[in-house]
Amino acid sequence: MTLALIDIHSGNLHSVENALRAAGAEEVTVTADPDAVRSADRIVLPGVGAFGACAANLRGVPGLEESLREAVLVNARPFLGICVGMQLMADAGEEMGTHAGLGWIKGRVRRIEPGTMDAKVPHMGWNDVSPSGPHPLVEAGEAYFLHSYAFEGDDVIATTDHAGPVAAAIGRGNMLGVQFHPEKSQAYGLNLLARFLAWQP
Repeated sequence: MTLALIDIHSGNLHSVENALRAAGAEEVTVTADPDAVRSADRIVLPGVGAFGACAANLRGVPGLEESLREAVLVNARPFLGICVGMQLMADAGEEMGTHAGLGWIKGRVRRIEPGTMDAKVPHMGWNDVSPSGPHPLVEAGEAYFLHSYAFEGDDVIATTDHAGPVAAAIGRGNMLGVQFHPEKSQAYGLNLLARFLAWQP
């Protein structure tokens, strides 16, 4: 099984790669090569920082967006987006202007507006992950979050509480996005990655 870990210069690739290997991945290719992405059995897209910068970095690689779309939407390869990698699955992000996402899941990424003054932004640290229903990958538990913007839209499959519900995971079919960082979430994160490696959607 080949796994393409997408390098768009906006994620902690070393930590994510180490976590994937600890979870059981044997062949991890860190790449932005469209042909490698197109032929991979599984795809992971990490991202940290601003939505617009991550989107621009992805689109700055000729053919990468098209190869991702072919692999994930046409050929139904299992896909995992992490943090901003999850947010990019949306139609658009509203961080420092409005920026187009991949448009895979209907929704927008907006600044968190917590309902109480003591809930700080960014949302940082350990918090509960509460699935909205059964999902083969996302279980109830605690994970590590670090973000100021959150997804609002369709196909939210788990939330966390930050003075109100905040999307913790989105997904449909062969696609999963998590707002938290599995690579920083110790046993909970490694177990999720292990389930992703075995997933047959």
